[in-house]
This record gives sequence, C-alpha cells and structure tokens, in this order.
Amino acid sequence: MACRFTELVIDCQDHQLVGEFWAAVLGYQIVERNDRPDESSVKLRGPAGSGPTILAVRVPEPKTVKDRLHIDVSPTDRDRDAEVERIIGLGATRTDVGQGEHTWVVLADPEGNEFCVLSGREDP
Repeated sequence: MACRFTELVIDCQDHQLVGEFWAAVLGYQIVERNDRPDESSVKLRGPAGSGPTILAVRVPEPKTVKDRLHIDVSPTDRDRDAEVERIIGLGATRTDVGQGEHTWVVLADPEGNEFCVLSGREDP
C-alpha cells in the first residue's frame, strides 16, 4: 500500500491573505481559520476529488529563495492567458525564475511563492 496526497502546507507571514488568495484561485472553500499564538492558519478544501486540502500557516520568517516545490494549475473554463489575467487580478504577479519561453506562465502568490499556470488540460 502507498500513501495518499492529502494536504499541502504553504508557509507564509499573512495566512489570511494567502489562504484567501488560493481559495479564489482554486475555487476552494475556507473551512477553518485559526488565530492562536501556537497556530495561525487557514484551511482550504475543494470539491470532492479536486485535490489535497491546503493549509496556509503563519511562520515568522519571510520567503528568501526560490521554492524547491511549487504548484501547477490548469484552467478548466478558459484559455491560459485569460486565466493568468484572472489570477493577476486576485493579487498574483508575474515572476522570472529563469524559465525562458515555455507553454506555461510563472506567477507568484501575494507572498512570492512561485507557481505555474499551464495550458488547460482534459481530465484523464
């Protein structure tokens, strides 16, 4: 038996901002908010079968280097360029991680965490 991918944790300084951003990007719902000294986080859950739960967790240190692991998203109801513009409208910025010219676009969330917007894909 193998493991199942159930949760993705995003370290951030403003867990509310990052949680709300990713909820809007992915169409997830915020299902829990914690603002306690020992844990400040926002928990997001998508529709059944949509992917892992996402947890935006407040940490004291700022992001300082390129992420070693990142999220790729694929638009489901529009083309890539229209989706890039929608996501920029939510607070993302274009970023260059040395990717050159490709079929995907690299953006950063409001705290600088890189992610890619791919061309739309059909579900398998």
